[in-house]
Amino acid sequence: MLIQEKITQAKSILREHDIDCWLTFVRETSLNGDPTLPFLIEGDLTWHSALIVTKTHAYAIVGQYDKKGVEDLQAYDEVVGYVQGIKAHVTDYMRRINPKKIAINYSTGSEICDGLTHGMFLTLRDYLYEIDFQDRLVPAEKIISALRQRKTEAEIAAITEAIHLTDRIYAEVAKIIKPGMTEKEIAAFMRQRVTEAGAGYAWDPKSCPAVFTGPDTAEAHYGPTDRVVERGHIVFMDFGLKVNEYCSDLQRTFYILKEGERQAPPDVQRGFDTIVASIELARKRMRPGVEGIEIDRTAREYIVQAGYPEYPHGLGHQVGRFAHDGTALLGPAWEKYAQKPFQKLEQGMVFTIEPRLPVPDRGIATVEEMVVVTETGAEYLSSPQKELILIS
Repeated sequence: MLIQEKITQAKSILREHDIDCWLTFVRETSLNGDPTLPFLIEGDLTWHSALIVTKTHAYAIVGQYDKKGVEDLQAYDEVVGYVQGIKAHVTDYMRRINPKKIAINYSTGSEICDGLTHGMFLTLRDYLYEIDFQDRLVPAEKIISALRQRKTEAEIAAITEAIHLTDRIYAEVAKIIKPGMTEKEIAAFMRQRVTEAGAGYAWDPKSCPAVFTGPDTAEAHYGPTDRVVERGHIVFMDFGLKVNEYCSDLQRTFYILKEGERQAPPDVQRGFDTIVASIELARKRMRPGVEGIEIDRTAREYIVQAGYPEYPHGLGHQVGRFAHDGTALLGPAWEKYAQKPFQKLEQGMVFTIEPRLPVPDRGIATVEEMVVVTETGAEYLSSPQKELILIS
């Protein structure tokens, strides 16, 4: 079971970082859940709950009606169900464990590690004041980041299944695109295929798939419109699925041939080829121990040296239970990315590589592939788009 695997992994990570205890403290998680919860429980928790992992054991303190569901996971050494209040149970366990460091889920630099609400932090701090443990709190960012990014074989298999389905739907949509169709019509076809496959979306279906045709579009994070596919224009799509709770995230570029054209014009082909080459250069640069900023620089400099402007975003992000997952980022040293680009790559991380560039009067050329970091480099999980998809 995945949760058993991840809790076992968490114990190892605690030993690696010499942190005695990791505490996830939540309430009414259907309203305001911690992003880490899917690695610790199935479903939601109602009352105040404490999920405690040490270097050797795991404990759960939950509301009485949640106890049986947590016990069924067979991932916790002890499960306590309470009725009136959780405070005495939390303080008793903390005295028993007597940790020098208590890692809790907050972070100033990573949204994926910042699940503890301010109200719950204040509540927990008050509990710990009573036993004089309040000064033992440390951020759990290193633990959570490692737990999310070191994908198990089961996680890689789920991601790969989502990728294969995404690739299949891309292949199907390539057969129906034609001049005169709208972005909304293309997206509707793809959504119908998602429904038939019984899959979910990797992000908000209002913009998944995102379909952009021609120049002067929103370019990203925007839903399909009534814009019509025209000959001589580029069409690109951003599309991701969720299968078995894990996501894919791929972009593909199409060119709509003009009457009499048998191949893309030189400006379109050159733009596309530049993107493909930059992706491959970045992939070959990836290996454990290299900082994400170096991978971004590899692709960014190649594209700029080819005469195109810098892409206005990071080169790639991690993918897992969310389309944007993990802390480490393939990106530049920009304020909004904080320390993410300086995190070192590790084996088991799954990244997108997604540069883009404008082709004047044609549209945006972009491809997004997914790779996994291996012991010695990085391998494609997706089937890379090496050639423009030509639509006649």
